[in-house]
Amino acid sequence: MFDRVLIANRGEIAVRIIQACRELGVTPVAVYSDTDEDAKHVRLADEAHRIGESVARKSYLDQEAILDAAREADADAIHPGYGFLAESAGFAANVEDSDFAWIGPPSDVMADFGEKTKARTIMRRADVPIVPGTTDPVETADEVRAFADEHGYPVAIKADGGGGGRGLKVVRGEDGIEEAFRNAKQEGEAYFDNDSVYVERFLENPRHIEVQVLGDHHGNVRHLGERDCSVQRRQQKLIEETPSPVLTDGTREEVCAAAKRGAAEAGYVNAGTVEFLYEDGEFYFLEVNARIQVEHTITEIVTDIDLVKWQLRVAAGEELSFSQEAVEPHGAAMEFRVNAEDPSEDFSPMPGEVSTYRPPRGIGVRIDDGVDEGDSIAPFYDSMFAKFVVHAEDRREALDRGRRALEEASIEGVPTTIPFHEQVLNDERFVEAEHTTKFVDEELTVE
Repeated sequence: MFDRVLIANRGEIAVRIIQACRELGVTPVAVYSDTDEDAKHVRLADEAHRIGESVARKSYLDQEAILDAAREADADAIHPGYGFLAESAGFAANVEDSDFAWIGPPSDVMADFGEKTKARTIMRRADVPIVPGTTDPVETADEVRAFADEHGYPVAIKADGGGGGRGLKVVRGEDGIEEAFRNAKQEGEAYFDNDSVYVERFLENPRHIEVQVLGDHHGNVRHLGERDCSVQRRQQKLIEETPSPVLTDGTREEVCAAAKRGAAEAGYVNAGTVEFLYEDGEFYFLEVNARIQVEHTITEIVTDIDLVKWQLRVAAGEELSFSQEAVEPHGAAMEFRVNAEDPSEDFSPMPGEVSTYRPPRGIGVRIDDGVDEGDSIAPFYDSMFAKFVVHAEDRREALDRGRRALEEASIEGVPTTIPFHEQVLNDERFVEAEHTTKFVDEELTVE
């Protein structure tokens, strides 16, 4: 096991990694921008190194500054968390070429999954269902038109390096192809430095289902069950739950087995998530997130498997000690992302000081956060500062426990997304699991 790990991130995920390091007897080392000098993750770490000014996200994206900090700290390994450089194959390669271990998937695997057409090719080889579409980039709008003529509208034009809705354009008729093709390429170049695009059939009302996978350097791959992340706003997740309330046992087994096959085909190592769209009883591969995810908490709580500690163990060369048969999820869990945003004002970020912070407690409640009372939410970074997680015997009890936990919380100084979560938990469509990924954007009137 490592002696010292540098955490190239901030906020609640940095805190979470610090906690895992402590339990493994590893010294956690933090990094910070000027704005974060007194942040919770800095206070909790054994030591912390300044990596730059608080100009937007720039400090935490400065690869050389992070590598310099690791050298100064005499670290053995670097954990990227999620966001920032966590899915940068280039940064992973730089770490692999350095004296530090990379706590994540191999950089070449990350690069393959970073290009959606390569990812689709890998999954097709592994006999994983993919949405009908191209596995090579399309070069002209005429190719999009030909695909639509064969498969029908609507179709989706997607940036090859895209994610989170960026570089995604939906075309519902021939008249929109030229503009959508041009815009998707421009966004791909702007956001991902890759103007390649591909085209696939667009699913109108899908659920978003994802499967947690974990692989080691000895050829072992496990899946840890699925999560349902269909409550989204503009393709950003807001509430996640496990198990999915709409999958049959047979479909659940199929989608988890498919994710495991795909990960094994790619030579996947460390923690990752294979994401699918599910509609009309069929599931289709969407993408792979080659990192730990925000919603890893609900998988941990139903499997009793500490994913972050296993990230460290795998990176240190340990073999997974549990079989696939030993993974037995129990109960139901939900995660609510607590952001410093005003849901009634189009979820506008509202940074400021958290003057009162009393999160919920009690049986079946887990809190992951990056603030204490009196801390400030900076305007430069993601507005999420806490995650409330509930675990119960079944979904009905998880709903009740979620309502209790959200009502019990007391946070002042900044608006939060808690009222939104309370509204969703009392909406009959969510209660009866009738919602899709369009629920928030097109069906729910946010109060």
